[in-house]
Amino acid sequence: VVSKWFSYKEAVGSSTASQRGIDNTPTPNILEAIKSSAKRLDAVRELLGKPILVNSWYRCPELNKVVGGSATSDHLSGRSIDFISPSYGSPYDVCLAIKDSGIEFAQLIFETNSRGSQWVHIGFGTKMRGEVLTYSPKKGYRKGLWES
Repeated sequence: VVSKWFSYKEAVGSSTASQRGIDNTPTPNILEAIKSSAKRLDAVRELLGKPILVNSWYRCPELNKVVGGSATSDHLSGRSIDFISPSYGSPYDVCLAIKDSGIEFAQLIFETNSRGSQWVHIGFGTKMRGEVLTYSPKKGYRKGLWES
């Protein structure tokens, strides 16, 4: 357990890492960052009042490269989480709730991939700059929240 609502397995588990034999064990410093992020994600869970399903949290450099993550991604430090909360609503609805909640974050991104899957990316980096973005393969990154 890394916080009230989240487990160590949720923070470091990866089917891609398992399939490829990648050791995704965090260093002690990264584990501390994961715990800090988990406490902040607890506030998001309590805001939503519904379960959060983590898609991706900590990624070691090898795993981050395999999944096509940015070389500067906060997933590498355990400070970013990709998730959905289907029982709350769409990822867009979740982003709207977080954006207006007063919860501090570095980045909040409503993301869509080329297959049309959508999720919330929230980062709790070292600077809580409150950046809100939308990402889609066709339009790239845009400031603010856009449904499509």
